[in-house]
Amino acid sequence: MALSKADVDHIAQLARLTLTPEEKERFREQLSAILEHAARLQELDTEAIPPTAQVIEWRNVMREDRVTPSLAQEDVLANAPEARDGYFVVPTVLEEHE
Repeated sequence: MALSKADVDHIAQLARLTLTPEEKERFREQLSAILEHAARLQELDTEAIPPTAQVIEWRNVMREDRVTPSLAQEDVLANAPEARDGYFVVPTVLEEHE
């Protein structure tokens, strides 16, 4: 499927791109090649392949849960821009509506 220069102009306009004549020709060739490749892929018979088929087997890699000591509260809050009563102080992001 070969694109015309008008097609490339339209695509460039939609993408808000200003292209030189050389760029338009280069993109016309490249986009046409991509569309031809996609058309060839559409010709493949995929009826026997389930829609969820994977090339490689998927598996979850999980580690065991282990209890480990956490940082002390004072250490965590040491670099906080503002802290009060053992908590981070952050700007209010929700306002009450009346």
